[in-house]
Amino acid sequence: MVATRTPRAPGALPLAAALLTATVALYITLVAFGNITDFGTNQQFVRHVLAMDTTFKDDDLMWRAITSTAWQDTAYIAIIVWETLAALVLLAATYLWIRSDHAHARRISTYGLLMVLLLFGAGFIGVGGEWFAMWQSKTWNGLDAATRVITLAGIVLVVIHLPFPAKAASSRTDSA
Repeated sequence: MVATRTPRAPGALPLAAALLTATVALYITLVAFGNITDFGTNQQFVRHVLAMDTTFKDDDLMWRAITSTAWQDTAYIAIIVWETLAALVLLAATYLWIRSDHAHARRISTYGLLMVLLLFGAGFIGVGGEWFAMWQSKTWNGLDAATRVITLAGIVLVVIHLPFPAKAASSRTDSA
C-alpha cells in the first residue's frame, strides 16, 4: 500500500514568528519614540502614578507615594531606556527571522519579548498597578493598555517556541 502524504508548509510557522516579532518590535519602537519625542505627556502619567495623587489616598497606602519629581523623572527615563533597548533587541530578532537564522532569532526574540513582559507585567501591572495603586485612579490608569501588551507579547512568545516542522520535500511517498 502506497500513501501519499501532503507536506506541511515548512515556512508558515517561521513566517508567523517573524511577522509577530516584527509587530511587537514596531509597537515598542513607536512607544519609545513617542515617549522620547513627546516626553511631557507620559512624564505626567508616571508622575501621577508614583505620586498616587488620584488614588483613594488611603493612609495605609500613601506612604508608598514618591512625590520627588527628580525620582519620578528618573523612573520615567529608566522606562524609556528599557523600551528603547527592548525595541532594538526585537528589531535585531526580526532581522534574524528574515535571514532565516531561526535558532538565533528565537533566542533574541525571547530576550526582547521578556523585556516587554517584564516592563508591562512587573513594571506597570505589578509596581504601578498594585504598589502605587494605579487601579484606583480613573484618570491615570494604564492597566488595560499594559494587559493588551502582555497578551500580545505572551502570544508571540508562545508562537516562537512552537516546534517548527522539518523542511519537507515537495512530495513524499511512504511504503507500508
